[in-house]
Amino acid sequence: MHRLSKRSVKSLLRSSTAARYRDVAAPISSSHFFYQSADADSKGRWYSVLTSGRCDVIESTKPFKTRNEPFLGCRFESTAAASDASDSPSEKFEYQAEVSRLMDLIVNSLYSNKEVFLRELISNASDALDKLRFLGVTEPELLKDAVDLDIRIQTDKENGIITITDSGIGMTRQELVDCLGTIAQSGTAKFLKALKDSKDAGADSNLIGQFGVGFYSAFLVSERVEVSTKSPKSDKQYVWVGEANSSTYTIREETDPAKQLPRGTRLTLYLKRDDKGYAHPERVEKLVKNYSQFVSFPIYTWQEKGFTKEVEVDEDPAEANKEGQDETAEKKKKTKKVVEKYWDWELTNETQPIWLRSPKEVSKEEYNEFYKNTFNEYLEPLASSHFTTEGEVEFRSVLFVPSVSGMGKDDMINPKTKNIRLYVKRVFISDDFDGELFPRYLSFIKGVVDSNDLPLNVSREILQESRIVRIMRKRLVRKAFEMIQGIALSENRDDYETFWENFGKHLKLGCIEDRENHKRIAPLLRFFSSQSENEMISLDEYVENMKPDQKDIYYIASDSVTSARNTPFLEKLLEKDLEVLFLVDPIDEVAVQNLKAFKEKNFIDISKEDLDLGDKNEDKEKEIKQEFGQTCDWIKKRLGDKVASVQISNRLSSSPCVLVSGKFGWSANMERLMKAQTVGDTSNLEFMRSRRVFEINPEHPIIRTLTEACRSTPDDEEALRAIDLLYDAALVSSGFTPENPAQLGGKIYEMMNFALAGKWGTVSEYQQQANQKPHIPETVEAEVVEPVEAGGQK
Repeated sequence: MHRLSKRSVKSLLRSSTAARYRDVAAPISSSHFFYQSADADSKGRWYSVLTSGRCDVIESTKPFKTRNEPFLGCRFESTAAASDASDSPSEKFEYQAEVSRLMDLIVNSLYSNKEVFLRELISNASDALDKLRFLGVTEPELLKDAVDLDIRIQTDKENGIITITDSGIGMTRQELVDCLGTIAQSGTAKFLKALKDSKDAGADSNLIGQFGVGFYSAFLVSERVEVSTKSPKSDKQYVWVGEANSSTYTIREETDPAKQLPRGTRLTLYLKRDDKGYAHPERVEKLVKNYSQFVSFPIYTWQEKGFTKEVEVDEDPAEANKEGQDETAEKKKKTKKVVEKYWDWELTNETQPIWLRSPKEVSKEEYNEFYKNTFNEYLEPLASSHFTTEGEVEFRSVLFVPSVSGMGKDDMINPKTKNIRLYVKRVFISDDFDGELFPRYLSFIKGVVDSNDLPLNVSREILQESRIVRIMRKRLVRKAFEMIQGIALSENRDDYETFWENFGKHLKLGCIEDRENHKRIAPLLRFFSSQSENEMISLDEYVENMKPDQKDIYYIASDSVTSARNTPFLEKLLEKDLEVLFLVDPIDEVAVQNLKAFKEKNFIDISKEDLDLGDKNEDKEKEIKQEFGQTCDWIKKRLGDKVASVQISNRLSSSPCVLVSGKFGWSANMERLMKAQTVGDTSNLEFMRSRRVFEINPEHPIIRTLTEACRSTPDDEEALRAIDLLYDAALVSSGFTPENPAQLGGKIYEMMNFALAGKWGTVSEYQQQANQKPHIPETVEAEVVEPVEAGGQK
């Protein structure tokens, strides 16, 4: 049992009421054709039926050309006040559906954007032309009128009327009943079914769906729709009239000679009060260019134009008297430039769909020009890819890699870009996607995608759930990577440097979000390294330069190349001539951690504990631990919970100590980034901080001195303070932030004083001054002086 909405119930209750809607006051004729005045000059002057009287216009092209006696050669003048009533009898028919409910679904649920009504109606007109052209191959008599195959749109913004006329196949009276009387029944669907049943070769004809559900999108903006149609198979022209939310429609024969068509269909939309803005010529032109730019038939719109000419102006009497005094002066007629306006047809869809052509026939200059025109760019793209996918899903596409990133820097955060334009059978559907066709990290790719398998009324839900879209997305992503790989392998290295500068962060984001394409993303990454500080290298180049016995890829994360180059973690690796990648971008460390490995080589952070450089000597390590084990325990006791443990380091050569992160803890760089997060959660900071490991260099003189102090005087205050200072210094040199910078500064100043005093002064003098109490002068009575005003008076 179905539950009817309130709107549907009200519509059903009103369905039996006669005369529900008032007629539009003084409707004008909807024909866009011209008539020729009898007293016109030899060139002929043409007049639009939308004008209320005669107006002189320049010669314009006839809307339809005929071979013999021109059907439109002589027209009777009509006025804007002409009534649409006809003397011929009308018959009423019932819709073959529960109209109130179905129309409510179409208008309020099927379409989310009102402006698509024009796209749907133009698509229907294109189908009618396609069908006529197809049938004209076997039935040439259908084209006997020799009327041009085109679509013309005329508007009346004052009365809110839009007229769409095509010279297509038209419909007979019975076809009007079958196609427009039964909602959601498509004449094109029947046509294609007939072709398929007969196994005709034309079954692959690219027709969109004439007068199916798409026709009723006209009621999104119209309160009344008239369809005047003339089929070449019939001698009579019929007019279908329907109103929004009405359960009936009328069909009558057209008897007015001024409204006769040679062939085709004319739709007249009487717009609702709130939607009359769609009747502006500029808005119609914009909608045609946006949605129907690549329809295969020419679309003409009725536009106001103007040309500049010079006209004579009357002279000022005062100036004329002044000039009259000089009889010898030569008189010149004064003129001024004026713009004379007129109305004429203008071809709106001039751009041809480049993706329908073979890639071998399209030059690089044509691709670049198409890219600039379509996406309003001024620079040529770095690369392009033109391809056709067949098989399970068929679609055509042209993709481009821009030369520069967009003006906005939030493209990685906001995946809703206007870079991908989706077409269905050359009709524009949408460019507002949320990752359905391309993942967020590839949102910089621009292009067009034209599919024959998707429905015209594509919604966000259809895109999200469609299996076709999922297949399209996978193939589009693969083609995008092929384009980028082509730039990386090109002889011009500067092209990829330009690409990486603009879109490198996008690929690093792909390492985090798209695990399936890690093998495609990893070869495209670029980093600085300890052996290439001025020029970025790829991971392939790193692997080629690896030592024969090197098993892993080493990296260090820092805020700059300078900091990474001077970090103490590098000392042993530089001695062994092992290359280390410098991750200086904030996203680098997270991206590499998600990659985990490249060509079976694991990524190793040299700032983490348990670093294996492949030169372990267990006997030597055991001997060193026995010698310095007591020192490690002594330092750990002093530092307490600040570190997890104190160990002998195998990564230091010139520094006395270093503070490394736990194997699963945050590195110094990651800790810095986590602290800088605006809404970051620092609750885990204490736990990660407790996992630090303090490593000492047993070969350094400071560590040996402290070892002697540990053995002789472990409770010496100066030795313990030296451990504290050593920890703070390791904290800074390892990239961490000191917990108490002021206290660290005080310790450094104290050590500097001892060092300087021993060279240029005596320590005893400093200690004497430090221990000496400050001199406080005796209190004396002060004379109170009253204030005196300026001038010597109180």
